[in-house]
Amino acid sequence: MKTVKLQKLTQLVKTSFLNLYDCQYENKLGEEKHWIIASRKDYDTLSGQYFKQEEEHVDAVILVVHHEETKELVLIRQFRVPLNDYIYELPAGLIDANEKPMEAAVRELKEETGLTLAQVDKEKSRACTYLSPGMSEESVALVYGTCSGQISKDYLEADEDITPILVSKEKAKELLQGNEKMDIKAYMILQEFIKD
Repeated sequence: MKTVKLQKLTQLVKTSFLNLYDCQYENKLGEEKHWIIASRKDYDTLSGQYFKQEEEHVDAVILVVHHEETKELVLIRQFRVPLNDYIYELPAGLIDANEKPMEAAVRELKEETGLTLAQVDKEKSRACTYLSPGMSEESVALVYGTCSGQISKDYLEADEDITPILVSKEKAKELLQGNEKMDIKAYMILQEFIKD
């Protein structure tokens, strides 16, 4: 059997934050197939990664942080348009142009929660992970660590509807047993948190 090989990338839709591509590829049986891919990357960047083996750039950061003093886990409750509802999530955000992932982690934690990233657990953190590889090559740096300071909404962007929350183990158990909408990453981290 052959290995799968990408052959051609065609842009279908281009927007400010998300693009849609038709990816023509040859499957392991030698058959020509097509796959629709959603990507945050523009055509030149994505085709460079696929066909020229150019360096992959991480799209975003996700933070798994505990408050230094209270040992509580930091979550956010954010309105998400695709859900038309609020959802519990980990603090996260896109990496700006010419910004390093760790710089984005510091900025996003401050913007979304008012908290300051104090220490990073380099053993637990990971430079690149993937969110939904059946639909997108979107990648995130996963940053584990601790934070300090007070919760604040003072740094939110005007259109962000976010409530930062410090979650105790008891509150984590309540969230896990409740019916609130929750991001799968937050759900898994909460499960880990209550076991510690």
